[in-house]
Order: sequence, then C-alpha cells, then structure tokens
Amino acid sequence: MAKYYEVQVTMHHEVDNGKGVSKIKKTKENYLVDAMSVTEAEARVVKLFTDAAINIDYEVTGAKESKIIEVVTAE
Repeated sequence: MAKYYEVQVTMHHEVDNGKGVSKIKKTKENYLVDAMSVTEAEARVVKLFTDAAINIDYEVTGAKESKIIEVVTAE
C-alpha cells in the first residue's frame, strides 16, 4: 500500500509595486508525494525544483504523512 506525504514549499518572489520599489512576496504551495518516508518525500520535491531549472528561491517548510489513502486517476 502506498504512503502519501504532504510537502509544503515556500517560494520567495520579488515583485515590483509599480513605483520602482520591489519587495519579497512569499507563496506557499503544497505537494502530494508518493514516498516511503518524509525524508524521501522532501528529497523528491527538491529534485523536482532542481530538475525544473527555474531560478526561484524556495525552501521546504514542512512535511507530514497525509491522511489520503489512495489517489484515483483517470485511465
């Protein structure tokens, strides 16, 4: 039986307010990861961001086992 983990990532975006002043905006996103442990789930999310080669400042801010028991996908 698969285990799912919720991994929260906080991304830091620099935004311009239109007056020449920029500030850092934080955005939080949650990812559902099929993994054997919390450590593996975090590593998979880091690999996802690394492989995407997107220059975004991010950090994994949380990971926990999900209460979701199964993901049903369309065939």
